[in-house]
Amino acid sequence: MLHKYVRRWFFTMWRQISDSLADYPGRQKVARALVELGLAIKEGNKICCGGIELSDVKIARYLGVDRRTVRDTAQLIASDPSLKPVFEKMKPAGPFLADIAKFLGYSVIEIYADPHTVGVVAQAATLVAQEDIAIRQAVADDPDLTPDPKLTLVVEKEPSGATLQKLLKIPGVAKISTY
Repeated sequence: MLHKYVRRWFFTMWRQISDSLADYPGRQKVARALVELGLAIKEGNKICCGGIELSDVKIARYLGVDRRTVRDTAQLIASDPSLKPVFEKMKPAGPFLADIAKFLGYSVIEIYADPHTVGVVAQAATLVAQEDIAIRQAVADDPDLTPDPKLTLVVEKEPSGATLQKLLKIPGVAKISTY
């Protein structure tokens, strides 16, 4: 039940950000990147990744916007009493292992499912564990930020075909891929 409230809160927050930046597509792009990358706004209006302050110019170059757009977005968020505490506490989620899994000797399972179906993560984890395979990382894309969200499991070894077939039978799952 808590998930519903957090999701509703996040959707409301994102709508508030979008509404306050509706006339400024560049600022919306900056705000979206801050959320997706887990970048915080600290000490007034400095954009930080963890404890590292990032340059407005480099963020602007990365996003294809003017540096003033980055600065104005940070100032707007820092001055908004409902957004400031959220962005002050924002943190990056850490390394995404799927892109380097093969170098680490791991396998990856991507599960595309209805993001509103309850229990997909739990059922997938159970099926993988039943095969005595450890999950090194599980990342679920946020459907409010990702057009085609998926659950990515980085696992210690490739699961059997039978387990992959069982994953496909989880309610809400449309398709899976492995590599």
